[in-house]
Amino acid sequence: MANLSNETITAVFELQRQLLQIINQATELEFSILEQFGETETTIIELDEIQNVKERASAYYTRLYRLLWQISQVQPIADSATLDLLSQSLIQTQAIADAGQASLIEIKRNWNL
Repeated sequence: MANLSNETITAVFELQRQLLQIINQATELEFSILEQFGETETTIIELDEIQNVKERASAYYTRLYRLLWQISQVQPIADSATLDLLSQSLIQTQAIADAGQASLIEIKRNWNL
């Protein structure tokens, strides 16, 4: 693998862990809403938002995986464009994770879950 700092690698893995937790929480919330309230006109709006959270989290998880994989195949160092992309992706992924978590909290509050 091209040399990445332990801090960068840890940041990638930590964000991936957060994204997996968000996907799991979203799936649990989706199940709870469907089980307790069914699929109604009102719940469909929230279920769509939950699905969007899951899709965004999954897409960014995959993005980080692919970038790390791409960097691992390069020796001795990755090109600056790829490293810049990784840096930008870390920032964007953190924003997506925070937004996804906030959306799930709001939906839970809306439904008293």
